[in-house]
Amino acid sequence: MTGDRAGDYRILHEAALRDYLASLSDIAALLGGEPASWAITEVGDGNLNLVFIVKGGRGGIAVKQALPYVRLVGESWPLPLSRAHYEYLALSKQAQLAPGLVPALLHHNEPLALTVMELLEPHIIMRKGLVAATQYPGFVDDITTFMARTLFFTSDLALSAAEKKEGIAAFAGNHALCKITEDLIFTDPYRIAEQNRWTAPYLDGVASALRDDMELHVAISRLKLKFMASPEALLHGDLHTGSIMVTQSQTRVIDPEFAFYGPMGFDVGAVLANLLMAYFASAGHERAPGERAAFEAWVLGTVERVWSEFAGKFLSLWRAGAAGDAYPVSLFAGEKGVARLEAERQAYMHRLFTDTVGFAAAKTIRRIFGLAHNIDFELIEDPKKRAISEARAVRLARAMMVEAAAFRSIADVAGAARKLRDWMPELSG
Repeated sequence: MTGDRAGDYRILHEAALRDYLASLSDIAALLGGEPASWAITEVGDGNLNLVFIVKGGRGGIAVKQALPYVRLVGESWPLPLSRAHYEYLALSKQAQLAPGLVPALLHHNEPLALTVMELLEPHIIMRKGLVAATQYPGFVDDITTFMARTLFFTSDLALSAAEKKEGIAAFAGNHALCKITEDLIFTDPYRIAEQNRWTAPYLDGVASALRDDMELHVAISRLKLKFMASPEALLHGDLHTGSIMVTQSQTRVIDPEFAFYGPMGFDVGAVLANLLMAYFASAGHERAPGERAAFEAWVLGTVERVWSEFAGKFLSLWRAGAAGDAYPVSLFAGEKGVARLEAERQAYMHRLFTDTVGFAAAKTIRRIFGLAHNIDFELIEDPKKRAISEARAVRLARAMMVEAAAFRSIADVAGAARKLRDWMPELSG
């Protein structure tokens, strides 16, 4: 699966990529036909990397190569190529823990920062489907299985202390990607920063209010500290609806190059945040009032089910006989011990829920005022309508972050979103 034919790093454009793939006998056989006949298309629409689809007479593959800089910005923002190696490690671990929910790995070349994976067809990026008001009935079961298994089995609940520390060490070098998160999510939206942008002039007042809101600054700083100092489990690190590919019956999680050991609520909160943003963006995509009502009801129902089914699966794994060094079973013997441990499990999940709500809020605000926005909002053509949808999302996000104690359940989150569906903000401009 790994290879060392590349020598020094170089960016592989179409001709060089064709030659490289032709040198890999297994990959060439999978594609079939003569290399000159292979169709190679660069499809990367993300912020960091080159992504190619290669199709031959027999089959197809996806090829991802890291660039030595942030693609969205350019060479002025260098970025280490090692992120491709961490992505490969994360995908390998996720395939082991949640089989069938990530793309199959076919080849990895660390010097080239290049990975070859199965071509996911007819899957589409979930975010694009949500913009089109498509419902995905299999999504909740798949994403909650993925999160419950990858988070639980890399945590102290399932691992010995030594195994956990080895896991942390394996991903500790991915700090450059963590730094991006620390700045773009937890810091820049709340200050004047060169990369910030928003729907101006309509959200100018909201942006200014964020920079002056000291209660919000305290709340986001606490979340940032949690992100930096709580290596609870191996995170995907960027688990949004642009990193999930779907059909009506299948879900595949892709792009874990931000993987590291951090707080579990960051991954779960990212999923919830992107569903909530899809909900608030929906009104801006309406061509007639109420035409997307069924979709919006499905999204909020999905928000509730994602948390409740994730929590249920996570607890089931814990109850099934956790072997980790945390909460050793020997301390909870007998009927009294069993009852006390179960009470502690519920308290643990409540703390995790509180973290999840806060991180979901942070992810929402970042996508509206920081770098790299969501097409959920960006594809709303009328900027005033876009700003209204965004302002509703921000109002909920601030409450979730600053008034976290008011959200005792996921139903509280969905209910608050529902109440804001038609709220009309005061806009600038």
